[in-house]
Amino acid sequence: MKWSREDYTGSAVETAKHLIGAVLVHETKEGITAGRITECEAYGGFYRGKPDDGAHSYKGLTPRTQAIFGEGGHIYVYMIYGMYWCMNVVCGHEGDGYAVLLRALEPLEGKELMEKRRGKARGRLLTAGPGRLTMAMGIDKSFYGADLVHGSVYIEDGKEKVRVERSKRINIDYARYGKNFPWRFMMKGSLWISK
Repeated sequence: MKWSREDYTGSAVETAKHLIGAVLVHETKEGITAGRITECEAYGGFYRGKPDDGAHSYKGLTPRTQAIFGEGGHIYVYMIYGMYWCMNVVCGHEGDGYAVLLRALEPLEGKELMEKRRGKARGRLLTAGPGRLTMAMGIDKSFYGADLVHGSVYIEDGKEKVRVERSKRINIDYARYGKNFPWRFMMKGSLWISK
């Protein structure tokens, strides 16, 4: 079943846990691509009284972070290393500043189209990593602020029950507090996890 607006109203941590095992779908003229979400990270809010200084929303509302502060169920896209787009699922209520970074997924549909978009990448290198995921799924800056409830990119419930593991988030050593938050969630036993 496709997620409704209410499915996006939880905190970043609640939404991240719920996203593991859910399916990200993108309908395009080229075809449909879909994959089971196997890894994500929650951003925004507080953990044990400390603010999440690893979140883009930490410094407040800016032209760049405007989508994060909107209502849940929209997409926040940003670029890393000057070349890779990263997709975040905005959650919570307007003004909260919560988002979940999608880090990896397991291809379920449209694998040939994903491979075409990714060149020579095969196996877990196809979609294990936030930049790889967006390339394979055909998501770029044009999806900034896009509606996950009424758009061509959306999330559906997964058909399988999954077990969720958690750890510290990775690659945010700049964050004094946030680098220690255990807000990275993974599907237990999945090979489709970024390194």
